[in-house]
Formats: sequence, C-alpha cells, structure tokens
Amino acid sequence: MTENALVLHVLGARPNFVKAAPVVRALTELGVRQGIVHTGQHYDALMSDVFFADLGLPEPIANLGVGSGTHARQTASLLTGLEDVITEHAPSLVVVYGDVNSTLAAILVCAKLHVPTAHVEAGLRSFDRGMPEEVNRVVTDALSDILFATSPEALSHLAAEGVDPAKVHLVGNPMIDSLFSALPTLDPAPVQERLGVSGSYAVATLHRPANVDDPASARELVNAVLEVAEQVPVVVPLHPRGRQRLADAGLVDRPNLTIVDPLGYVDFLSLVRGAALVVTDSGGVQEETTMLGIPCLTIRPNTERPVTVTHGTNRLVTPASLPAAASKALADGAATPSGELPPLWDGASGPRIARVIAAWLRGDNLSPAAKGKVG
Repeated sequence: MTENALVLHVLGARPNFVKAAPVVRALTELGVRQGIVHTGQHYDALMSDVFFADLGLPEPIANLGVGSGTHARQTASLLTGLEDVITEHAPSLVVVYGDVNSTLAAILVCAKLHVPTAHVEAGLRSFDRGMPEEVNRVVTDALSDILFATSPEALSHLAAEGVDPAKVHLVGNPMIDSLFSALPTLDPAPVQERLGVSGSYAVATLHRPANVDDPASARELVNAVLEVAEQVPVVVPLHPRGRQRLADAGLVDRPNLTIVDPLGYVDFLSLVRGAALVVTDSGGVQEETTMLGIPCLTIRPNTERPVTVTHGTNRLVTPASLPAAASKALADGAATPSGELPPLWDGASGPRIARVIAAWLRGDNLSPAAKGKVG
C-alpha cells in the first residue's frame, strides 16, 4: 500500500451513511487514509447529521450542500462540486454507495478525471428504467473499477451486462453490519413514548417518485395507507421528498395516523423493531425488516432486492392490495424469513470490502481463489 494512498467515500443520503460506516471502520483498522465527502443531497439534519453521530462516522472533509432540486439541477451541482473536491484531494480510489444522484455524479466525475472507483451494492436491478435509481445503478456499474455485490443474483446481472468478473466481489451487505452493531441499542420503548405510540402499530415510509410525484398516484397511496390505519395505528416518519404532495393528498395527522419528522438511525430502527408491520417503498428498509423479522409490505411493482422476498419477510403489493395484505400480515403475526437468510449477511461485509480495497491499493492482482479468501 502506498504511504500516501487516499480513499474518498462519497455519501449523499441516509442509506449511503449506513452502508459506508462498516467500510470506513474496517479500513481505519487496516491503516488506510480516508476522507468522507458529504454531498448534502440529504440536507435535513435528521436525514444526515444525526446519522454521522449514530453510526460513528468521522466529520466529512467537504460538505457540498447541494440540497434538493430536479434531477438535472441537482446532478449538475453535484458534478461541479465533486470535480473540485476530487481534483483538490487527488484520491487513489473513490468509493460510492447505492444508487442516489450523488453516486451517479461521483462516477461520472471520476471517469472523466481517470480516478479509479469502487461501487458498494453493485449489480442490483429492478429492470425498470422508469426508476431514476435504476439508471444510476446501470451507469455506475458500467464505469466502476471494483464492484462489490451484496447478493448472489447481482453477480448474474453484472455478467449479463458484460462486466469483467475479475472486478466483481460478493461481499454481503454492509447495511446489515450496521444493523448488527446497533442491535444492543435498539429499544422501542423510549421512541414509542416520545411519539405517543403504544400497543400494536405499523410504520410507513413513503418517498419514491412513482408513488408521490403524480397527484393521482399520491392520492391512491394515501387512501390505501388510511385503510391500513383503520386496522392498526400507523406512524409515518415523513421524508422531506414529496411531503407536501402527500399532505395535499390527505396524509395528515388524524386518528390512528401519526406524522412525524424523519428519525435518526437508532430511533428509526428502534421504532421498526417494535412494529407489527412496516409499509414502505424504500430499498434499505426491505433489508432491515428481513433481518429483524418484521413483516414488510413494499408498495412497488418490482424490487431490486428480490432476495428480501425469496429469503426474507418482504412482499410486493399495490396500493389496491395493501389493505388486505396488511390485514393478513397483522393476523399472521411476527414474520419469519422465507428461507435461509441471504448469504454473507453476517455482519462481516465491511471487513471483506476493506480487505479487497487494501489489496487493490497494494497493487495485488487477485486470482479467483484469492478473491474467495478475501470475500
């Protein structure tokens, strides 16, 4: 490993922080010099700052503060801001996470500046190009130099797209590392008391463009959630994205429906841990509920995380089918995964990723056999 090698992590949104924390920690233990660039894509303190504290992440070396905006305007701001930071710091490797606009912008900047990149959570596919996240995934994987896959189906997706298998490492899911680390602190009682929740309840997270951007779709979604609230109290930590549209569609405080500001990492998972049911359109929540054994109903026609259905507690539903699916899930009680838990979701993904990165920085040419030992 060269003495001056620098690894930069580009983070922009809640899931990025959760996935990066175990990687940053493991690289620190290996003595790798690092820095975090916070793009400010999630600019609300409850969506970003509190996550740094909850996850033990170091202070970023730069915060671009790009905020919200259309995809074009936000990505344009990210491109110019990241180009300046990456040019200034001249990293040996830039690590990106997930599928947000910050990830896409970082990959594009690095490709133009000829800076090597690694993508954590490579190969996930919904096969729905109508999702902006799907476009980000495909472009990011096509341009990455090292690809870290979280589940086996990702390997076949990357192979089908012609990605060199020598670049790909099956490492498991670092989001699960963070969950395992947090488990001893996940106590539902204080959060329930603060939010005025008791007994059986559901948690809902809603923010996907397909669900909230179109007024008719937002109304259909809200009406379905209101029907669930007739069966069980529902707590909705409301993402800033689409908040006004959902409010206009009727998602406001009412009997059995509690709207709250976004929660920090530990508070949110504590609330989920005590829930009878989770309703979501988020990717990461599908994974977290699988590991916690909480029934999860995902309001989407597809998921880039099918392993949470085949090996977990997740089920895909439409707004129309949500109330009946919720009734069944509540009647069935605590969920058990459909089969064995996903392979390598064992809390050791961060160290696996760190070993591959450290070997790459040393210039090691990893054979398939060596990759197996590292991964």
